[in-house]
Formats: sequence, structure tokens, C-alpha cells
Amino acid sequence: MRLDDAAGFVFDVDGTLVHRAGHELHVQPGAAEVLARIRASGRPFAIFTNGTYEAPETFAAGLRLAGLDVADDELLTPLQSVRAYLDANRLDGGVQLIGTEASREYLLRVGLRLEDGEGVGAIFVATPAAVDFAQLERAARAVLGGAQLLTGSYAPAYAGADGPIFSRGAMMTAALAKVTGARPVVVGKPSEAALQTISDRLGAPTDELVVIGDDLGMDVALGKLGGARTILVRSGISGTLELGQVPEGQRPDEVVDGVAELLDRL
Repeated sequence: MRLDDAAGFVFDVDGTLVHRAGHELHVQPGAAEVLARIRASGRPFAIFTNGTYEAPETFAAGLRLAGLDVADDELLTPLQSVRAYLDANRLDGGVQLIGTEASREYLLRVGLRLEDGEGVGAIFVATPAAVDFAQLERAARAVLGGAQLLTGSYAPAYAGADGPIFSRGAMMTAALAKVTGARPVVVGKPSEAALQTISDRLGAPTDELVVIGDDLGMDVALGKLGGARTILVRSGISGTLELGQVPEGQRPDEVVDGVAELLDRL
């Protein structure tokens, strides 16, 4: 696949650019060089992670500390794309957040109206720090009262250095879906809200982008939703996946063992 004609690039984080071992990040071979070569070409890139336990700029700082040259505004998460969803669907009521204090502070800083109780327009499940059953019950009653159930991600896990890391946000969202019968709306990967956020950041239509990641259900699905070219890297959670068993419409355009294989194409 040619990459020299792409208008921009979208990368996943865990399993693609880094591996996470506890609180330590280890940069994947070639990742720093790939980002540097794209930057030198004058083309933009964005890094989209479904992680929501920290503010986007905190994620970016962590990647810089690990050795990746990433600016704060190049790091995107559902904490940004939830606003795109709310605006597109004209949901102007308050939002009940299930998440960390860091995510709460960020959303308040960017102007989201956060409330907790009856009458909210949406429940947004980010990454919770702990299980608060009283909060869950208030959220469930709000959903039964008509609030939309939004989640940053509904994927069960993401890639860690020692195997899958289970998604607390997905666990919490599943609990609310079970007791309310509501179908959760993903505002992270893959979603139209995420695509809009990416397109706005890169200044290019999504069908001119290349999406690179390790997860068929999130990264490849995101790219296909936007008409982008997709590359699956086997350095993460899909390393042992047999693509012959995947429906043709869900397969990536290309598969590589790791991002280092992209260097000669940029």
C-alpha cells in the first residue's frame, strides 16, 4: 500500500505505538521514527486512544516521557469526541459522568455541564476509578427516564505487555445496559463522533487518511466507517488473529507485524 499520497494518519496507542506494562510505557520498535518521518513530510497525524482516565494532554505527556514526539493537540480521546456527539445530536441537557476526577476536571474545563441526578440528557461512561453503586443506580434511573447511554469504548480489553487489559468502562457500561435494556452509543473508536473529531484536528476528510492500529473492532472499524485506508499491526491484541475467519468487509486493507514496516513507504 502506498502511503506517500495520504493526507494524514491516525494511530492507535496501546499495542500499536507502545506496550503498557503496569504504569510503564515501552515504545514499539520504529514508532518514534515513523512519527518523525511523517512530521518531516509536513503531513499531520493524530493519535486516538479510547483511554479516558486522564486528560488528553496528560496522555501526550506520558508518551513524550516514553520517547515519542507527540504534541498535546495531537492526542485525541473520547473526552473530546463526546462533545462532537452532543453537538451533532443537539443534546444540550446536563451530562452525568462516570469517570475519574481527572476526566471530570477536563470536561468541566472545556465547558461541559456535568450533573448527577434526574433530568440529565446523557450518561457518559468514561473510565471509572471505582464502582459506586449509588451512582450507578442514579445513572440507570436517568437512562430509564430518557437519558442517552454514551460510552467512550465498549471493547472488552486492549493490549498490554502481559496480555489483555480489561476495560473498566466497558464493564460499567455493560452493567447499565443490562439493567436498563439500553443500547450503549460509542463516542470513541469506532464512531462518527470520533471521525469528526479526527477530521477537524487533521483538516482533511476521513477518506484521505490512513488508520493504523492493532484492533479490528476499534481501529480498523473506525477507518472503514470513514472510508479511510486501514492497516492492522500484529504487535498488539490481534497478533494471533486468523484473518481468513474474518468477514471480508471487516478486514484491513493491509497487515504488518509492526509500525516499523511502514517507514520505507512514508
